[in-house]
Amino acid sequence: MMKIEPPNQCPSCGSTLELVNDQLFCRNPVCDAKSSKRLEHFAKTLKIKGLGPKTIEKLPLTSIPDIYSMSKEEIISGIGEKLGDKLFSQIELSKSVDLTVLLPAFSISLIGSSAAKKLTKEISSIRDITHEKCLAAGLGPKSCTNLLDWYHDEFCENLEYLPFSFESEVQEVATQSIGKSVCITGKLNDFKNRNLAKTYLESFGFTVTTSVTKKTDYLVDEEGRVSSKSTKADSLGIPILTIKDILKDNKL
Repeated sequence: MMKIEPPNQCPSCGSTLELVNDQLFCRNPVCDAKSSKRLEHFAKTLKIKGLGPKTIEKLPLTSIPDIYSMSKEEIISGIGEKLGDKLFSQIELSKSVDLTVLLPAFSISLIGSSAAKKLTKEISSIRDITHEKCLAAGLGPKSCTNLLDWYHDEFCENLEYLPFSFESEVQEVATQSIGKSVCITGKLNDFKNRNLAKTYLESFGFTVTTSVTKKTDYLVDEEGRVSSKSTKADSLGIPILTIKDILKDNKL
């Protein structure tokens, strides 16, 4: 049997490939194949009809800003008048999208529509993004790092002047149906401190207290250490859960 050797170089740009978990990756940020896929994903997410793979090949596009710097004449020159008119109109329409829709279009690792919806409950503008607000929105540490790295390295350097508002109305969370009491003890997995976790839980309508009583509905103990609060919660039959499990328990 002939042994099949994996390729060492990217077939598109010739860069050295990196093997990670039995998969080969091209790490060249300006690889043509990667740029095309990012453009396809962007157009598909924003529902820019007519900007598919074949059209991208015909137009002078290598990055997202190129989409909005093309004149109507350049588009028509590349794909013809009828299709060019339609595509130009679609690009103009895409400028009004909300941040919740726009953010997942930038191919940021771990930042999809679900993460964007969580984040825009905490911020109204992309310029409000901070590590604390990412955590308060319920994003994991890796997601927070990816988003902040993209914000500083990509958005502030290359994307800030795109013709979007980069804003979203802060979504109000229906809190009237919760009204449950939560006490927090120990270190937390996804929050830097208890105040951030308190703010997050209160946004869903929970009341956060400093002690365990008969009226406490949940004790948050993500560290798992025996303490006076966990002992008292056990004696009162109060569920001891993580913050994520509490949200799941209340279908949030």
